[in-house]
Amino acid sequence: MNKFTFSVITLAIGLVSSAGVMAQSISNNEFKAGKEKISAEYKSAKTACGSMSGNAKDICAAEAAGKEKNALAELDASYTPSAKTRNQVRVVKAESDYAVAKQRCDDIAGNAKDVCIKEAKAAETAAKADAKVQLKTSDAKVTEIEKTADARKKADTTTADARKDAKDDKSDAQYEVEKQKCGAFAGDAKDQCLAKVKLSFGK
Repeated sequence: MNKFTFSVITLAIGLVSSAGVMAQSISNNEFKAGKEKISAEYKSAKTACGSMSGNAKDICAAEAAGKEKNALAELDASYTPSAKTRNQVRVVKAESDYAVAKQRCDDIAGNAKDVCIKEAKAAETAAKADAKVQLKTSDAKVTEIEKTADARKKADTTTADARKDAKDDKSDAQYEVEKQKCGAFAGDAKDQCLAKVKLSFGK
């Protein structure tokens, strides 16, 4: 038995062992109890928001809703553990954080508010892009173990492509933020600002 074959077998045994651990999920009763607890906590938080007014109330409501969504996603990942459900936890958190951040931007006015929203969106885009990379990398690693050297090469390419897509998504989101900042200027100053931003991002 050569060194490569021994390494593959050792790694396969490790994966089987870890898969057994990952397969241990919460029971159906625990899942139902978890949902009921999350629902009760959300109702309590929502009621507390009722004593507030204006944007503070809206922020409170967004935070309560975000906490509920995050908790439900984590509960689902515990009930049906997989790379997909763990990825969904990251995606839901990114969306919840964006909803709250966007609501907080309502306390600002004018171009500063627009920049605030763009920055919040950029943060969401970056978080989702990172989550996508983690999911693709996880899938690629499974493929790497199960298939031949050619499949491993393809897995590396998939991961590289995912990283490139993530980098492009982040760059595009940041480009929108910088463009929005130019809104603080007018006339030639604004044109120069936009030209500088375009040059900087290679647009």
